[in-house]
Amino acid sequence: MRILYGVQGTGNGHITRARVMSAALAKAGIEVDYLFSGRPADAYFNMEPFGDYRTRRGMTFVTEAGQVKRYRTLMENSLPELIRDVRALDLSGYDLVLTDFEPVTAWAAKRQKVRSIGVAHQYAFCYRVPGVERAPLLKSCVNLFAPADVKVGVHWHAFNAPILPPLIEPQRLPLSRDAGKILVYLPFEAMDAIKAVLAPFGDYRFVIYARVDTPVDEGNLSIRPLSRDGFQADLASCDGVICNAGFGLCSETLQAGKKLLVKPLKGQVEQFANGRALQKMERGQVMNKLSGDAIAQWLPGDNPDPLPWPDTAGALVDWLAQGAEAPVAELSKRLWSDFHPDSLAEQFS
Repeated sequence: MRILYGVQGTGNGHITRARVMSAALAKAGIEVDYLFSGRPADAYFNMEPFGDYRTRRGMTFVTEAGQVKRYRTLMENSLPELIRDVRALDLSGYDLVLTDFEPVTAWAAKRQKVRSIGVAHQYAFCYRVPGVERAPLLKSCVNLFAPADVKVGVHWHAFNAPILPPLIEPQRLPLSRDAGKILVYLPFEAMDAIKAVLAPFGDYRFVIYARVDTPVDEGNLSIRPLSRDGFQADLASCDGVICNAGFGLCSETLQAGKKLLVKPLKGQVEQFANGRALQKMERGQVMNKLSGDAIAQWLPGDNPDPLPWPDTAGALVDWLAQGAEAPVAELSKRLWSDFHPDSLAEQFS
């Protein structure tokens, strides 16, 4: 079996998911080529698992100061270039297209009638998960952006739907708690605003990952260049995480059993819905803007129990290797049946 795997490059959660899948696919002996879109080609990092991957411009959000800029998003994305890329992508050598909400591969598969399977958090929004009630057209938007013959959504709970648990790496570093050490990743916020809201909390040390070339220490703020290994080490040892409400990092934080404060990207429905889900599950707090008051209220809180997610990637790749014929609902039921933390077992049932 030969697969083309398209990955949305906006944010790092999709790429994190693809890293986990790449290991499982390689272990199963499945030949895979990778195509990424949604960010400049020179802005990807730690991409060794994907070999000789390809990039395309694709489609993405334009953000500024913590919110989606709708007009700039419309003007700076190029629909004609997307159409050209879709038409130019030759799928004749592939048996299957996997798409993690990546539009070039998704639409090329639809156009060339190659079977496609969408594996992404966004496909969970085709069901009645928390937050979708505020966006009645969300399902249609998901299908329009990256259509797929079979849609496999992932989320933190099944929500009475054929949804799978998160696709993330198992916790590979020992967990500890460095009291007062807070991990911060807010790539959509202005750095000056981040510094201003965190600096007054002198009893805490904030480790901030950002697009900088060298480490910078300013009082209680430690600003670090983007690094997958460094970030994972700090996640394992921190006392809490402040981040936007992207699915990937929130999933890792829940797995590590760290308290979580999210600031959803304004105007991004997915992040609004993720914030609602965290609140309903009592697994995180939400601030709608950078707020010293919200941070002060959250900082003294306790850490929850870790959520050791099942091996979703292994089960999903086994399903793919067997032809992906069994209903997704069966796969969902099997994975969640092995995962019953007391704090979640009775919710949404």
